[in-house]
Amino acid sequence: MTDTLQPPRAAQRPHRSVHHNRTLDDPWAWLRDPGYPEVTDRDVLDYLTAENTYFQAHMAARKSQVDALFAEMKGRIKEEDGSVPQKDGAYVYWSTFEAGEQYRRHWRRKVGAAEDGSADELIVDEPALAEGKDYFRLGSVAISNDDRLLAYAIDDNGSERYTVRIRNLETGEMLPDVMPDVLSALVWTRDDRALVYAPANAQWRTDRAMLHRLGSDVAQDVMLYHEADEGFRVSVGLTCAENWIVIATGDHVTSEVRLVPAGDPTAAPILVSARVPEREYDVDEHEGWLYIRANDTHPNFRLARARIETPDQWEEVLPASDAFYLTDFSLFKRFYVTEGRENGLDQVEIRDYATNTPKRLDFPEASYVAGLDDNPEYDVDTLRLSYESMVTPETIFDYRLADGHRETLKVREIPSGFDPGLYATQRLTVTARDGTPIPVSVLHRRDHPLDGSRPLYLYGYGAYGIAIEPGFGTTRLSLVDRGFAFAIAHIRGGDDLGQQWYKDGKLEKRTNTFNDFVDVAKGLIALGYTSAGKIATSGGSAGGELMGAIVNSDPDLWGAVVAHVPFVDVLNTMLDETLPLTPGEWPEWGNPIEDAAAYDLIASYSPYDNVKAQAYPPILVTAGLNDPRVTYWEPAKWVAKLRELKTDDNVLLLKTNMEAGHGGKSGRWESLRETAEEFAFILWQLGMEEAGQGAGDHGGGHG
Repeated sequence: MTDTLQPPRAAQRPHRSVHHNRTLDDPWAWLRDPGYPEVTDRDVLDYLTAENTYFQAHMAARKSQVDALFAEMKGRIKEEDGSVPQKDGAYVYWSTFEAGEQYRRHWRRKVGAAEDGSADELIVDEPALAEGKDYFRLGSVAISNDDRLLAYAIDDNGSERYTVRIRNLETGEMLPDVMPDVLSALVWTRDDRALVYAPANAQWRTDRAMLHRLGSDVAQDVMLYHEADEGFRVSVGLTCAENWIVIATGDHVTSEVRLVPAGDPTAAPILVSARVPEREYDVDEHEGWLYIRANDTHPNFRLARARIETPDQWEEVLPASDAFYLTDFSLFKRFYVTEGRENGLDQVEIRDYATNTPKRLDFPEASYVAGLDDNPEYDVDTLRLSYESMVTPETIFDYRLADGHRETLKVREIPSGFDPGLYATQRLTVTARDGTPIPVSVLHRRDHPLDGSRPLYLYGYGAYGIAIEPGFGTTRLSLVDRGFAFAIAHIRGGDDLGQQWYKDGKLEKRTNTFNDFVDVAKGLIALGYTSAGKIATSGGSAGGELMGAIVNSDPDLWGAVVAHVPFVDVLNTMLDETLPLTPGEWPEWGNPIEDAAAYDLIASYSPYDNVKAQAYPPILVTAGLNDPRVTYWEPAKWVAKLRELKTDDNVLLLKTNMEAGHGGKSGRWESLRETAEEFAFILWQLGMEEAGQGAGDHGGGHG
């Protein structure tokens, strides 16, 4: 049955630029509102609205399918739920969800007080703060050292420009202080009379560390540090013993750290070590020693230390190695903890300062995710950790250092039921075209036949050195229980197997990421997990760039493709240094403004620039009008060009959230409904809709 709906068509308007004697035509450049980040251009809004109407018209026929998926996904989430209480100083802190509510409430009570609710203090009421808002997200929260004042940040439009307010927890009074456009942690000075923070400038870049004294006008805030490099971003934090405020700056490959005393924040900052291109390091302090995690001798990072009086004279504590990738360290009063990965699997090791002898924690499964959880105090004899796998829901436990005893505090409940015995998980390797073995984590029902008859949902990201871990997820069960295998391709560009794995998927090696993903799909077909045309695939942001690349290169492999806020207009974005993220992104993708080779490389794979006259699979694209990371016009331009050039009749849908940003809609139920829409689209396109749930509408128009 062919759909009579006509997809929107975005007009083409001539737009040409020349770089390195190469001409770049971009007839949909007009979809970028010249007033951005304000979007008021009527033609732009009309086009986005028309696309949303077209999306809604198609998905209206799937409403019962979306509702069914949403109901079963919601059934796996405990509506009345709470975090495990954790002691921090004189109080115990936790958060709760109430039945039916989208947002958390945050609580505390004094240590030793009655646990019957009579001593509980509500300190942040997210449902009240979110009331009447289309979008709400709580950012940083910081309680003063004397436990009296609460600073918190909220974003109510998805722009990731947070507004900070301060409340007196003893009286409930709101202080008059308001700090706009904050994009950082909030750090109290030792005397609780001031906050250190990093605001976003007009280009959404944190280029300063500021000191706000309570009761003063924000215009009078003191600048503690300014970063001149347009590619660097400033962040702030606090050392584990809370003696030093950390002011860090850097981009994706280079970093630099300064320290100021928490009790004297306007003192001259201590520069730990001047920036060196492509050297990253981070710092904490223990009894006059700085501990420094750095990749100066090896991509996988080592741990060094230096006296705070001579901060750039480093002595090695733990050498780097090919086998172990050091991802983090945490200092406590009497011991420290290192976290990292070996063969792609999480490892947690505890060491004393005197001997550095490691105690490695063991975990029961062959593939899992494990690490430190919330450990706010410095002087402790118990550590809180979390553990999960693709078949084991998240488990929070305390580890007692004296004897290694583990006390399970909470296992994530699945109210509608979850029997791990029904599922199997494997960690496979698929050989890429250049001979590199690519790890793949797979989940399926134990009765899943390996005869190519079943569908597969394949997920990937592959950028910025971000690993996609083989953890537990409840929404994916809605596909797995319908016969899908669910797979994560641990492709190059992430740091799943260490920093070199990341480096092998960026800059001139960027296409390894796309090739790995395609080769994993073909490898899983060869192993009998699925067949060409039965693969649903999804990725967001840089993972959306991945989606754009693979539909250009291998369109016949995919039965349905979902690209969330996809970074698909790579060349134009990297050519525009006025965009918020561009200068800081050049180390990741290359600088096509100055480098003709970088221009040619990006032009060779940028999904928007490589759309061609061919058949494409069914595609669902999402965008956020207020998204500062992947601007709304990237997916809009891509969809417009696909509509113009593709030769098939498969469905192409664009949904733009007009009141949201990079993360889509806020609230646990709204975001869950968007996942239900994605899965309904996939079932529709793979011919797997349940009877009476939109199954009569199979066509899509020339969309």
